[in-house]
Amino acid sequence: MAVRRTATRHRPGTVLGAVAILLAACGRSGASQADGTVHRTVPLGRSVQGRPISAVELGDPHAARRVLVVGCLHGDEPAGAAVADALAAGPRPAHADLWIVPVLNPDGMAARTRGNARGVDLNRNFPSGWRRMDAPGSARSSGAGPLSEPESAAAARLVRRVRPTVAIWFHQHLAVVDGSQGPRDVERRFARDVGLPLRALPDYPGSATVWENTIVGASAFVVELPGGRLSSEAVRRYANAVRRVTGN
Repeated sequence: MAVRRTATRHRPGTVLGAVAILLAACGRSGASQADGTVHRTVPLGRSVQGRPISAVELGDPHAARRVLVVGCLHGDEPAGAAVADALAAGPRPAHADLWIVPVLNPDGMAARTRGNARGVDLNRNFPSGWRRMDAPGSARSSGAGPLSEPESAAAARLVRRVRPTVAIWFHQHLAVVDGSQGPRDVERRFARDVGLPLRALPDYPGSATVWENTIVGASAFVVELPGGRLSSEAVRRYANAVRRVTGN
């Protein structure tokens, strides 16, 4: 089941700030199978313009292996959302807890902009190494402070709640797997499976993956997809590579 995205403007709402609310949402009925696996949608909050941000949880919620996939962080880099949707529509991993956020920046995706509706680059808005960068509305504005944006705050709550053992954050357009931060063996295998080179990319102040790795250890890495829209075959290739990461 893919998470439906919409470009229509929703009535602004309050971001779900309490972990208790997130945990309650995770317990919604009607998602479990006899083998204990789940397939459920969990609301994470709302964007600056009120668009919903959701995650899809697939698999065994009690598994030791917890995998997070973020499809679209920058609104003008949307190709990873197609991979996330394919994963959300696919089988439940039997021995892993897979969390999928197809679009973390729905306002940016609707406007085809890198930043969110306030012009903040969400990948400069996380606490690790955060510093004020560029003016609001510029391509890489870091925002008023760490996690000042509802989208990055929603992602941070999810990371703290799930504590992923592996996390893949999709970007574009460099066509490379970043080998500088996460679990080296997973990065190497993923690069081989999708046919991309493994290369160390710079660590930017306030980036999501650098922050996650300070919170839960070396779990997160970036996959820079090629530019443009992915073919259906490429979507399957990347989705299958993620499934191999989950052990499915």
